[in-house]
Amino acid sequence: MSMFDALVLDEKDGKVTSSIKQLADDALPPGDVTVRVSHSTLNYKDGLILNGLGRLVKKYPHVPGVDFAGTVEASASPAYKPGDRVVLTGWRVGELHWGGYAQKARVKAEWLVKLPDGLTAKRAMAVGTAGFTAMLAVIALERHGLKPGGGEVLVTGAAGGLGSVAVSILARLGYDVAAATGRKEAHDYLKSLGAKTIVDRAEFMPEKPRPLASERWNHGVDTVGGTVLANALSGMKYGTSIAVCGNAGGIEVPASVLPFILRGVNLLGIESVMLPYPARVEAWGRVVHDLPLDRLDAMTTVVGLKDLPELGTKILKGQVRGRVVVEL
Repeated sequence: MSMFDALVLDEKDGKVTSSIKQLADDALPPGDVTVRVSHSTLNYKDGLILNGLGRLVKKYPHVPGVDFAGTVEASASPAYKPGDRVVLTGWRVGELHWGGYAQKARVKAEWLVKLPDGLTAKRAMAVGTAGFTAMLAVIALERHGLKPGGGEVLVTGAAGGLGSVAVSILARLGYDVAAATGRKEAHDYLKSLGAKTIVDRAEFMPEKPRPLASERWNHGVDTVGGTVLANALSGMKYGTSIAVCGNAGGIEVPASVLPFILRGVNLLGIESVMLPYPARVEAWGRVVHDLPLDRLDAMTTVVGLKDLPELGTKILKGQVRGRVVVEL
């Protein structure tokens, strides 16, 4: 029986600790497909799990990592055979089920998607749940009327992983992207991804948000929530939509109904964890076509398992820029 490295979380007296351990194949949970994992990634949710926050993990010891990509090693499903390249995001893997911070993973076949042609495992994990969700947000906005030429498209939390990918995709598709960030050091970075305008996050954080502001934004992607989302809503143009993807700024939104009933603004919730298989295939296909891979590479940092505890704390503080790939 072969052994493999894994980052394992343990819990004692309410405190969660992590360590790299060697595990045997029989330690893996039940599942149809065993994957030799080559790459994983770091998302905001991973930061919560690594720090024992949010009550996302119900049972310890636990292997975190909500995303992974690699090669099928063994399969009891006709859908996959040894050697197939696969990617997984969502399905509460890394939360309720062991995840991708290990050199092997065993999961249900229906949770996997074959890695699309033109995308390596490393780049798939540079996309990860954050980038995948950004693609879903753009697709949702297109279905609600987003077209080039209507003015500035807002992206909040633009220097983070989801925001960085959203900026890159929207710029590639020909939109004038307004990137909102509180990090002055990220301005040149965001412009290199295609942002046309940089907006100071402070503009979205007055103590009392206005029910309605001047119409400025031609649709938007919000990764922050809280007061930032409330202020973004007040400045949306008539008939536009904002896709909501995150809550790093809080789950309470001190907003008014006026943008909805006076301007017909749409609030679009973006959910990627339980997304049906056909929509996953469509979104991954769009990633290959619409995300400039050179810009994806430019926003990517590669790390190892040993780096994750520190980075898991930094991502919760907004101190991680772009995307982080974990090389197994």
